[in-house]
Amino acid sequence: MCLLERVIAWEVGRIVCAVVAPEAPDHPLRRAGALSALAGVEYGLQAAALHGALHDGAPQQPGFLAALSDVTLAVETLDGHGALSVEAALLHADGRGLIYRFSLGCGDGGKILLAGRAVIVLPARATEPP
Repeated sequence: MCLLERVIAWEVGRIVCAVVAPEAPDHPLRRAGALSALAGVEYGLQAAALHGALHDGAPQQPGFLAALSDVTLAVETLDGHGALSVEAALLHADGRGLIYRFSLGCGDGGKILLAGRAVIVLPARATEPP
């Protein structure tokens, strides 16, 4: 399931993407006729993964979401806000993991609907000592 429609901009430290229309009745995260604002976390994580792949120029190494922090919701659902975009900014990276700040907003520079921070753990490669 890819929820990103296209890359708007990207650079070494961040990426901005347009997202698949949240109003679509067949949206894979829609439940009971609504798309919870918490679905914005998935948008943020997908943007971070895409940023990692573009940044390294190779497929993103699989990682595991270890923690979410500072998650704030300004709305209950993502419905009715028009076109949305997601930004993921790389705060820290090393061989063990990544920390990204993400936000989901409506319009160009519009209201932030959700924001937070994610810690992604990268498993040790077979050639790396434990």
